[in-house]
Amino acid sequence: MIADPGTARVTPAAHAGGWAGFDACSFPQYIPRPFMNAKPHVAIVGATGAVGIEMLKTLEKRNFPVGKLTLLASARSVGKKLTFRGQPVAVAELTKDSFKGVDIALFSAGGAISRDFAPIAVKAGCVVIDNSSVFRMDESVPLVVPEINASDIRLHKGIIANPNCTTAITLMALYPLHKAFHVKRIFASSYQAVSGTGAKAIQELKRQVEQIVAGEPVTKEVYPHQIAFNVLPQVDVFLPNGYTKEEAKMENEGRKIMHHPAFRASVTCVRVPVYRAHSVAVSAEFEKPVTVETAREVLKKAPGLDVVDNPDKKEYPLPLYASDKYNCQVGRLRKDSAFDNGLCFWVAGDQLLKGAALNAVQIAEELMK
Repeated sequence: MIADPGTARVTPAAHAGGWAGFDACSFPQYIPRPFMNAKPHVAIVGATGAVGIEMLKTLEKRNFPVGKLTLLASARSVGKKLTFRGQPVAVAELTKDSFKGVDIALFSAGGAISRDFAPIAVKAGCVVIDNSSVFRMDESVPLVVPEINASDIRLHKGIIANPNCTTAITLMALYPLHKAFHVKRIFASSYQAVSGTGAKAIQELKRQVEQIVAGEPVTKEVYPHQIAFNVLPQVDVFLPNGYTKEEAKMENEGRKIMHHPAFRASVTCVRVPVYRAHSVAVSAEFEKPVTVETAREVLKKAPGLDVVDNPDKKEYPLPLYASDKYNCQVGRLRKDSAFDNGLCFWVAGDQLLKGAALNAVQIAEELMK
């Protein structure tokens, strides 16, 4: 398995502490390799989770040339069968021996699993596309949104990171504008679906709605407060500066993905009672003058993005209609009244797709080129 035609990696030696201790200088140099496996052996780690299931569906819908498929999860899911191309595939237990012969592994089982098993997969000769936050800010690991920085993939040393879902969806609209007008900073508020917390959170919202409608006491397991008919101004844990980790990701990951170290972002992330699509309200300041008309023309040409912006007809992006869609949607375009070179916009996208599974499969598709 290789990063791009003509190169292949030499994997690092095993490390007792997993990936900790490795940096860009720890990896041997790449060596030439003549071809890519045309029908790779693909593994999904966390196959029974909300994102894992979407990864499986996306591989099938996009006709990814899977030669062999391995589904991996915890011991409690062993034997469960998922369907791929009309055939049942049994889930196997994730162990240190799971990656023999695997070419590409899509990881979506949480940070602890990625930290422990991604280095093992790399040592086995596998390219890992990781959906956790563990490797995103590692200088030796590309952090990729294919529509923005697909060329970074060729720099991988065995692991490629998927960005935070809110960051990815926001950048689908922000990056085309950055290319045209050069963004300086943004102020943003997110409206994040419960799917970002996982399958149990989706079940919790559904259960709470049913309990409230039935006049029953509301039970909580996933969130510290009731999520049904409520909003929670906390996503992830709080940092000493008062922001949450989720809020900090927009600036940190945005800088890396856009290759824009001066980018600044002040973000408030909010969990809302929506099942699977995130929305973000953005006020962006640019170095160059920007108008609604020029911005709209830029956004219309952006890959993976649909402009839905007709306020007179009440047409704007809605998470309800962005769900199950590959493209993100942008609308509510207007001049920012607080910035001289500012633009406000509203972007929505499916958290399980562009925010996770689709982006991972798109990275795998780039590996095949």
